Amino acid sequence: MINTPTGGCQCGHVRYVLDGEILALYVCYCTDCQKQSGSAFGMSLIVPGESFRVISGRLKTFEVKADSGRTKTCAFCPDCGVRIYNTTGPRKSIKAGTLDDTSWLQPDAHYWTKRKQKWIALPDDVPCYVDFK
Repeated sequence: MINTPTGGCQCGHVRYVLDGEILALYVCYCTDCQKQSGSAFGMSLIVPGESFRVISGRLKTFEVKADSGRTKTCAFCPDCGVRIYNTTGPRKSIKAGTLDDTSWLQPDAHYWTKRKQKWIALPDDVPCYVDFK
């Protein structure tokens, strides 16, 4: 991992820094992550809420009901629409693709695999769960 990860949205309006502990990187195949990413899965870098700090721009939020049944707050750039993070509690789930440097990322687990696309092969060396434990 790099010393102090930074990231931002696609248009550059929002910039952030992660200046604390990084807990895990999850790959999620739930239908929300597929829709949000426009892809087959989403990657979420889990951090304590206080580890995330916006250093320029501002975020807009909305709420949705997650596959787990919990209410999820979603934060995004109001200019380009790029999702920056989700949260269902004190931790933030940073959208890992918004980091400036993703070369150090290694998934700790795969979740909601019962919703994955059939053509995706799951790894043997990383825990995989059919839903969120």
